[in-house]
Amino acid sequence: MSENNVLVQVRDLKKHFPISSGIIIQRQVGAVQAVDGVSFDIYRGETLGLVGESGCGKTTAGRTLLHLYRPTAGHVVFDGTDLTAVRAGELRRIRRRMQMIFQDPFASLNPRMTISRIIGEPLRTHKLASGKARVERVQEMMRIVRLNPRFINRYPHEFSGGQRQRIGIARALASNPEFIVCDEPISALDVSIQAQVVNLLEDLQADLGLTYLFIAHDLSMVRHICTRVAVMYLGKVVELDTKDEVYDHPLHPYTQALLSAVPVPDPDVERQRQRVVLEGDVPSPSDPPEGCNFSTRCPIAEGICFEREPEWRDAGAGHLVACHKV
Repeated sequence: MSENNVLVQVRDLKKHFPISSGIIIQRQVGAVQAVDGVSFDIYRGETLGLVGESGCGKTTAGRTLLHLYRPTAGHVVFDGTDLTAVRAGELRRIRRRMQMIFQDPFASLNPRMTISRIIGEPLRTHKLASGKARVERVQEMMRIVRLNPRFINRYPHEFSGGQRQRIGIARALASNPEFIVCDEPISALDVSIQAQVVNLLEDLQADLGLTYLFIAHDLSMVRHICTRVAVMYLGKVVELDTKDEVYDHPLHPYTQALLSAVPVPDPDVERQRQRVVLEGDVPSPSDPPEGCNFSTRCPIAEGICFEREPEWRDAGAGHLVACHKV
């Protein structure tokens, strides 16, 4: 894909949360390096999957990309505008074009607000519609996500988990965005409902020309919905390419371990597979290891892996990886 087709550019993005000590006089004694030097591009109309273990920094990366968290360092360029360099007023104007679907449909909706107020909140915040026009827009959004518009004055507790997530999707769509961060939007739902929500997201992308960053644990679902896949470990992206290339020819040892854990429905194939079992625990992001972040658990790590951080490079045909051994 061409450079002109890039909607979001992320360059060396970092988000460190300070660790303070002291009761009266607090001083910083360290930092949690939740996101530590992430770089990738997201093309218009595509779905980029972001996968990795719990605590690897996927959600923090998504929120920092949208500037819900202010970056510690690095740059996020959205449609040619560097978000880290603009003023608050300009950032607010651009934000209506970037939205987020949150993971927990039970915690992300205000229980004291009606569905009309929840979905209409972006319209009020960005002064896009008021009065009758706002109500009509809310009803339109409910129809788009396949909810009955007659439920407009109900409260979140009157809906199921899948319906609540549809409300969250409608809220994200209300301001007519171009880019949406989907933060594990199906992980809190029943399996029977997950497929419905994923199909809805795919239909909306086709109809509205949306671009997604899809954060998830379910590697099978990621392969189904995503165009390209980025694999994240301990605050860093370690591999990125098209979904078929990453799944069929994984280069990084961590990616190989992740994919070996995905069950195969054929028992004969499952018995013949070689599992890559990682030993030890994920290091603390407040005290990452020297050299490669994965060196303490990597089955093929050698001397250089413990001494020098691998560079983010093209291993051929656009397959990006950060590993000394590739």
